[in-house]
Amino acid sequence: MNRTLQIKEMALPLGSLEAYIQRAYGVSVLTEEEESNLALRFYEGGDLDAARQLVMAHLRFVVRIANGYLGYGLAVSDLIQEGNIGLMKAVKRFNPHMGVRLVSFAIHWIKAEIHEFIIRNWRIVKVATTKAQRKLFFNLRNAKKEIGVSFTAAEVAALAAELNVSHKDVREMEIRMYAHDMAFDAQDDDEDSAVAPAHYLEDMRFSPGLQLEHTDEEDHSRQNLHAALEGLDDRSRDIVSARWLGEKKSTLEDLAARYQISAERVRQIEKVALQKMKSQLQSNVAA
Repeated sequence: MNRTLQIKEMALPLGSLEAYIQRAYGVSVLTEEEESNLALRFYEGGDLDAARQLVMAHLRFVVRIANGYLGYGLAVSDLIQEGNIGLMKAVKRFNPHMGVRLVSFAIHWIKAEIHEFIIRNWRIVKVATTKAQRKLFFNLRNAKKEIGVSFTAAEVAALAAELNVSHKDVREMEIRMYAHDMAFDAQDDDEDSAVAPAHYLEDMRFSPGLQLEHTDEEDHSRQNLHAALEGLDDRSRDIVSARWLGEKKSTLEDLAARYQISAERVRQIEKVALQKMKSQLQSNVAA
């Protein structure tokens, strides 16, 4: 059975991770010539079957990379799935004329998707939001395996110098990494129930002072809106009201028929009126 037929007939099983990994490793590794031919077919001709063969033949590498992230407490099946997305993105962007093997090019994309998945699911609140913080997060995780539970001042200084960040950044990320999520309202039999946020955070939703403040703010905003509307001519005011303030919003065509003008002309009037209102509202806020 040739390789193309082998891949076409192989359906990766769902629901069994072990069976999936076994079948992924069952697809033969492509030779350099085979990979080049398939990549050219997809790159130059958009051959989706060639792209599929490239993906299938590299699934084993995704499994291998995903297994390197088992220490994050996330399901390996999810890590593999995210890595597969990265692999498909790599195949889509791979240029066979670059003179490198697909696996070398795809590693970046596979790891990038897995990293993003880990960051999203590490904590309820994101532990890292910027590119620099993500880099710091994964580097500190690796350093923790070698150094131990807590960094000394000297180790913090060395890591900060190596990663080109401040000592404060290292300490802050260390705290984020090892902080624990806590339920807002823990169960009574939970050992953390006595210190759950529900016991000490005040519910301000029904505070008379805040309710009065919100009411005043709404009244003020409503007055400013009416003042901005009054600054428009009758037709512009009617168009804005019909398009944005009525319970049933009018379409451009409805207003075009009413005023015997084109829908494009209605859109232009609306745009000018909204810009004028925006300027008026900004002036009121500044004042």
